[in-house]
Amino acid sequence: MKPRRREHEARENRHAKRPDEQSNKEVPSLDEDDLMRLIAEKKEPFILILDCVQDPHNLGAILRTADGAGVHAVVAPKDKAVGITETVRRISVGAADHVPFVQVTNLARTMEHLKKAGLWLVGTTDHTDKLIYDLDLKGPLALILGAEEKGMRRLTEENCDFLAKIPMAGKVECLNVSVSAGVCLFEAVRQRSLAKA
Repeated sequence: MKPRRREHEARENRHAKRPDEQSNKEVPSLDEDDLMRLIAEKKEPFILILDCVQDPHNLGAILRTADGAGVHAVVAPKDKAVGITETVRRISVGAADHVPFVQVTNLARTMEHLKKAGLWLVGTTDHTDKLIYDLDLKGPLALILGAEEKGMRRLTEENCDFLAKIPMAGKVECLNVSVSAGVCLFEAVRQRSLAKA
């Protein structure tokens, strides 16, 4: 009989290295100064902000999607949010080692600094009638997604330049945050690709 995996343990993934194959090098998270340096190097920065995402499986899936979408950095608060754990690394199938992960003390202040650096901040919420497909997601951009269950905190939402939602046609009110990240990031990828064509 196959042993059951423990709670919060990542399932086997043929794309991920087994623990005995992984390098032991730790990839430290970056800080706000590192983020601002990274943005200064990019012509059109593409940033993802996660407001208190706590599930390591969600963060791992989001990092994998962010890597596929070409996101330059993923930003999260230091408190009330999951960081890079072994589960996150396994679920991300290596993306956690490649996508810059920035942890900041004050998310609202970081958002203000991003605005001053010329980025447009687009938050996802149910508190709007505007759809993500109606917004211009080209150019310097930070997409903001909220936590599981609660969504964005009030101050985070107030610091966004624009708010948008994903249209929902069924009975459930919202998507899982990692799925929402995929929808929003790849809508931005679609628009940005068309702009370059």
